[in-house]
Amino acid sequence: MKLADAKQQFISSWGAFGTHWGINRTMAQIHALLLVSVSPITQDDIMEQLSISRGNVNMNIRDLIGWGLVERIIITGERKEFFTAEKDIWKVATQIIKERKKRELDPMIRLLAQLENIDDDKKDKDVKQFIEVIRGIKKLGGQADKVLGAMVNAEENWFTGSMLKMFK
Repeated sequence: MKLADAKQQFISSWGAFGTHWGINRTMAQIHALLLVSVSPITQDDIMEQLSISRGNVNMNIRDLIGWGLVERIIITGERKEFFTAEKDIWKVATQIIKERKKRELDPMIRLLAQLENIDDDKKDKDVKQFIEVIRGIKKLGGQADKVLGAMVNAEENWFTGSMLKMFK
């Protein structure tokens, strides 16, 4: 397989995988293109290589920057903006975990804490069952939060970071 074909296959597949991770295909394809690009590229380069509109590129680049996965680069003497992606896949995964936790898990845990404190008679069978279910989900969410927190902080802990690097 030639490099150009391999890159195209990677970009296409990363885009398809992205839909399973909760992001749109185009956003994932832009991220993939930036991951495999040796040097920063412009919005025009992205439009041309992926055959997508300027608005689509602009919107998805903003989202990728918001997720902390892509960075805007200013090159002295150039009028255009350039973009690059973090190449360390461990840092990419950690950043995605942080963002998903912030956007999905944290709000769910806050909601469950509110739902657990209902004002109805706690001795009522339906109320007891509701609270039991909510507490079970909240407990699972708390455990997931701890695991994700440990993964994110693993790089800060020398021993854990070293052990995880052995498995990379």
